[in-house]
Amino acid sequence: MTNLSFAAQSALDAWSDNTLYTKDKEPQALAAALRAVADEVSPETPESDQDDPDMLKGIWSERRSIREELLAIADELETQ
Repeated sequence: MTNLSFAAQSALDAWSDNTLYTKDKEPQALAAALRAVADEVSPETPESDQDDPDMLKGIWSERRSIREELLAIADELETQ
């Protein structure tokens, strides 16, 4: 087992410490939950920046960044 990044370890620690909501502490279950969060918070959007105003381009870019960060943590947890 490899060392997790700080973000992934923090998410796993919070998940593992919180037995009030679930008994399932598997990293893969947490990864699935993070993927669901990513889909809700920042759904995958088409690349439509070309005709969008600058303000929307910034919003779409930020949403993609958030999604990528959440999915990266999920990917890392799934490999455990």
